[in-house]
Amino acid sequence: MLLGKQAIDDDANQTGQMLAALWDRPQATFASKVEVDGGVARVTREVDAGLETIEVDLPAVITSDLRLNEPRFIKLPDIMKAKAKPIETIELASLGVEPGDHLKTTHYAAPAKRSKGVMVKDVAELVAALKSKGLIR
Repeated sequence: MLLGKQAIDDDANQTGQMLAALWDRPQATFASKVEVDGGVARVTREVDAGLETIEVDLPAVITSDLRLNEPRFIKLPDIMKAKAKPIETIELASLGVEPGDHLKTTHYAAPAKRSKGVMVKDVAELVAALKSKGLIR
């Protein structure tokens, strides 16, 4: 399954990873190149140190990076033609998918209120305040 890496909500890169966990399948994130060979996908992904190539057994969840595909530039007449084409609707049952909520919320709570900040005059006072709270030694 190929997904984008970003969501419109908070850009946290969670959707592909959550899907892989729920589906109990391997995942490859930030894919800039994907090669499929039989039941294995060879995925080149971008990491802080450069490029890394990994192999995952298929089926797997792969999230794309912006370099995976070169965008097409569509002409206005083609956009107008596309608007007139019918949209095919497929029923979930025909795909063997059962509708419904498969996640269960077990707990939620509002975050703790932030305490009022403290102004310090210099570094020595800051260090003393952090030590008194046990944040540093």
